[in-house]
Amino acid sequence: MAKGWESKSAEEQVNEKQAAVENPEPGSKTVSAAEANRRRQRQALEIQRERILDERTSNPHRRAALAAALADIEARLEAL
Repeated sequence: MAKGWESKSAEEQVNEKQAAVENPEPGSKTVSAAEANRRRQRQALEIQRERILDERTSNPHRRAALAAALADIEARLEAL
């Protein structure tokens, strides 16, 4: 395929994306920056929670630290 075709296609894609951002379709759902940030925070906390739940240890001090971390993460998830 010729380079000219590829560049035109890429240029069209960029223009379409820009037009969609500038003129969103009615009924399309846009997410505010605050909402996107909240979603990222929730996802990060859920990943941390899963990692803690998957961890196994026989050391009582380590287990207590994991329990405290899990309680903190769950409290932060509730706050979101």
